[in-house]
Amino acid sequence: MKEYKSDKLRNVGIVAHGGAGKTSLTEAMLFNSGAVNRLGRVDDGSATTDFEPEEVKRKVTISTALAPCEWHDHKINFVDTPGYADFVAEVKGALRAVDSALIVLCAASGVEVETEKVWNYAAELGLPRIGFVNKMDRENADFYSVVESMKEKFGNGVVPVQLPIGAQESFTGIVDVLKMKAYLSKKNAKEYTEADIPADMLERCEEARMALIEAAAEGNDELLTKYLEGEELSDEEVRAGLLTAIAQAKVFPVLCGSAVKNIGIPQALDSIVSFLPAPGTSSVIGYHPVTKDPVERNSSDPFSAMVFKTTADPFVGRLSYIRLFSGSMKPDSTLYNATKEKSERVGTIFTLRGKQQDPVTAVHAGDIVVVAKLQETGTGDSLCDKDKPIMFEPISYPKPMFVRTIEARNKGDEDKIGQALARLMDEDPTFKVRKDVETHQLLISGMGELHLDIMSERMKRKFGVETLLANPKVPYRETIRGSAKVEGKHKKQSGGHGQYGHVWLQLDPLAPGAEFEFVDSIFGGSVPRQYIPAVEKGVRDALAGGLLAGYPMVDVKVTLTDGSYHTVDSSEMAFKIASGMALRKGVLQAKPVLLEPIYSIEVLVPESYMGDVIGDLNTKRGRIQGMEPIGGGLGRVKAQVPLAEMFRYSIDLRSITQGRGSFDMNFSHYEDVPQRIAESIIASAKKDKVEEA
Repeated sequence: MKEYKSDKLRNVGIVAHGGAGKTSLTEAMLFNSGAVNRLGRVDDGSATTDFEPEEVKRKVTISTALAPCEWHDHKINFVDTPGYADFVAEVKGALRAVDSALIVLCAASGVEVETEKVWNYAAELGLPRIGFVNKMDRENADFYSVVESMKEKFGNGVVPVQLPIGAQESFTGIVDVLKMKAYLSKKNAKEYTEADIPADMLERCEEARMALIEAAAEGNDELLTKYLEGEELSDEEVRAGLLTAIAQAKVFPVLCGSAVKNIGIPQALDSIVSFLPAPGTSSVIGYHPVTKDPVERNSSDPFSAMVFKTTADPFVGRLSYIRLFSGSMKPDSTLYNATKEKSERVGTIFTLRGKQQDPVTAVHAGDIVVVAKLQETGTGDSLCDKDKPIMFEPISYPKPMFVRTIEARNKGDEDKIGQALARLMDEDPTFKVRKDVETHQLLISGMGELHLDIMSERMKRKFGVETLLANPKVPYRETIRGSAKVEGKHKKQSGGHGQYGHVWLQLDPLAPGAEFEFVDSIFGGSVPRQYIPAVEKGVRDALAGGLLAGYPMVDVKVTLTDGSYHTVDSSEMAFKIASGMALRKGVLQAKPVLLEPIYSIEVLVPESYMGDVIGDLNTKRGRIQGMEPIGGGLGRVKAQVPLAEMFRYSIDLRSITQGRGSFDMNFSHYEDVPQRIAESIIASAKKDKVEEA
């Protein structure tokens, strides 16, 4: 592929709800542009951008894939993204790398949950958006209904620039409303025939053209004045007005076609080159790494770039996907990572089309390329000229809330599992790993069940580690609600020295959060000073092991009040054993209870779902703390819920709100487990102990 300057580049993120046909559309565009020589299909696993084994198996996009092609002396970098909520990190990263978004909609399903989400992600970044109503050949396809629902959700800036000729089985081509020409497709071929608009469509096309002219006029004050005064706008004026309004994200053109039947695809490529802005048309804003002052960069300024995606490959190593914002880059050069404050050596630079690598000799501002084996650089890092440093705002990712435990299926893989998890964390910012110090379990967090299942599969495929996933243990605790005074005596006689330790302990409850207090109130030396630490150690060890269900006992005050000793047979070990015996006896007399962790949770949902969310939280033993509208049709629900009820909440919330809800949770406090549930937990713990024995 030859070199392209900024004005001949287009960077387009292809985003949609899962199943709308993003990958099929990407494939059709690659085919029509000549980038691939046959039209691959998702269903048979031959699509260029769905090449990971997990994608082929499930027939869904899981990872963002780069797919450049050439069209009319322009290079278009398509970035095909996943359509499922579990892989939102891929979408967020891709949208930071592109200059516009192609929103794909199914002609039968219309605007769906993820359609709204990706539209809003693009809107937050101020990206121009263009719609493509796909699957016009499908049963129940209705272009006009989809456009109306788009206008309802996204505003009147949504304007068709193409209209379909026929629908469902009779879909044969499209009408270009700007040119007022019809284009009829030849079945599954790249060729099409230019024709006059069918007579029964003329009125509708005229209405659409007037709406287009009106939208173009609103994008330019001079044109608007001319339009309002009744003057006719030329085709060039309409096009110029549209380009301005599209670049400002005020007007959103809508195209149509069928990726699988290869209808309307050349016209879509024409529209992308004609309507969407080149990367050099606006500057980017970053900040100085030291002073934090704003820094503005134009395409002609010194080198600056951002890594928007990282993949870990056990054979190739780390692959860094880089978007250049300014300057240029060549192979065998040195870059400066402003985020990590490290210099990086660049070897070969290449572009990827799916998994096919094409080396490039030079890269200019606005382009997207891939570099292998950067040692320090990760996703979101800013790269620049060391003498002209700049950092860009990091990519914003949602917090992963679905948690599972992970362990190696086979003994001996424990070392490999740590390395594999670190590599996977490197490539996915919404995948987190931590060790729970209380339960001693290794926990992984992700966006949902599918996300973590995919990660488990990747560990096996890439790193040869088979894993087991399960729900985490709840870090229960135990405490007492009453007081008790108890005696503990350890007396054992055998050949030679015997063992003798004798203590009296007073047990009292402490305030929540006080953990543990040991008081020595011995007078008169009934327990010699050298044995007092052993008494405390025996108490602490007994508390750590728990008495009800084996969970740590907290918020207990233990006072050593009396005891006795033997000048020959007493020892630290004897007093340690005696104090542990006393504590275990005393706890059973001091009204022991099981405690569970309670988390504060904030749920953001559309107001229409608030009642359902509150009802569901009530079934999870939640206590509603408050609810309030926060604008934009959203509401916030605050509650306190036991952790034991929250492990699958991300899945439940997605089901209740059709994917529109989100939540965050943080530890609040411990409180008593209800008696019925506590009995079940204690019985289960005793059963496990017997089985282990």
